[in-house]
Amino acid sequence: MNKSFQPVTDFINHHFRHFNAAALKEAAHGYRAHLKKGGKMFLTLAGAMSTAEIGLSLAEMIREEKVHAICSTGANLEEDIFNLVAHDYYERVPHYRDLTPADEERLLERHMNRVTDTCIPEMEAMRRIESAVLEEWMAADRAGEHYFPHEFLYKILRKGTLEKSYQIDPRNSWMVAAAEKNLPIFVPGWEDATLGNMYAGHCISAHIKNVHTVRTGIEYMIALAEWYSREATFLQEEGSIGFFQIGGGIAGDFPICVVPMLHQDLERKEVPRWGYFCQISDSTTSYGSYSGAVPNEKITWGKLAVTTPKHIIESDASIVAPLIFAMVLEQ
Repeated sequence: MNKSFQPVTDFINHHFRHFNAAALKEAAHGYRAHLKKGGKMFLTLAGAMSTAEIGLSLAEMIREEKVHAICSTGANLEEDIFNLVAHDYYERVPHYRDLTPADEERLLERHMNRVTDTCIPEMEAMRRIESAVLEEWMAADRAGEHYFPHEFLYKILRKGTLEKSYQIDPRNSWMVAAAEKNLPIFVPGWEDATLGNMYAGHCISAHIKNVHTVRTGIEYMIALAEWYSREATFLQEEGSIGFFQIGGGIAGDFPICVVPMLHQDLERKEVPRWGYFCQISDSTTSYGSYSGAVPNEKITWGKLAVTTPKHIIESDASIVAPLIFAMVLEQ
């Protein structure tokens, strides 16, 4: 790309001067500065960002090595692939605020699962992926092997199991980009997702004999502790690991805790804290909302340092994240 021609970046730099607009711009400049110093960026993905097609911008961030690891909800992990194979069957419902309970029931009868203004088709998306991944689950089960949820999805993507069903350019799938880069992914609470529900069902029906064929959240935390310790120690002289949080919930809460766990439970005091922090959130600090807590609260838990650059953008992540990514990519 011609770096002298940066229409998105130039527009934001000129127009985004105050309030959340200024916070967005400052966070993007901070992201770029963090990477320029030799740092790496850990991204967390909550909400329904894959159904919002975040892959259109996140995939390029992964390919350009602007994101080095991801903690995702199980929903975002699978919904990127649902969109990859069933995009043409999705239905938008722009008038979703006007739907009656009877309207919702009719969507259910058509097996159209609604996410705000978008309906995911059960048969073309969910069941198609279930069929492909069930073969991998059962093969691993028979062999006595154990893999993480994202590793099973990497397997079907790398084998090309689903290629004939692709309905979008695979360059716009962040999971395809992640599989190509073998990006570290951590998926706490995977059993809450559609595929996690399906896996539980197959364990109950005894299609899968060993429930531990798919590895657990505790094992993900152990793997994250190993990854963070290794990467943070390696980077100490040049940079640090940043934390870019989209939304709240378990995708953000789970990984940020790895630092106090390393310090307080394992007494690895030499491991540095997160070196950059940014959260895009529509939650507020009232009612004890951790997802909306200001970054300084994380200092008291040993997650961030006093000197850690901290940003919070109270806005819609489906608007904010692509703009920040565009600035980081110098578009």
